[in-house]
Amino acid sequence: MVENSCPVKLTLSLISSKWKVLIIHELLSGKKRYGQLERTLSPITKKVLSENLRELETGSLIGRTVYPTKPVKVEYYLTDLGFSLEPILNAMSDWGEAYKRINEG
Repeated sequence: MVENSCPVKLTLSLISSKWKVLIIHELLSGKKRYGQLERTLSPITKKVLSENLRELETGSLIGRTVYPTKPVKVEYYLTDLGFSLEPILNAMSDWGEAYKRINEG
């Protein structure tokens, strides 16, 4: 568990990269395999995707299921804790839309 006395710093330590936020956003619609995430999040590199998935899993925001098939099938999904970020991502989306409207006119 990440220790931090400031709740904002704690939240940022868990979702501090643009890729983590985008991964969480993609998983809001359901489970995804590694390749699906890689295609959707292009131009993310394999290394960056793997690191971010590992960090999100360590933070208990996502989980993964490994199926004993050949080749091995792995699916990533949001935990309940990860899903609790949905209102924050929705607020970010709303703010971004408002920002675009203000700056386009």
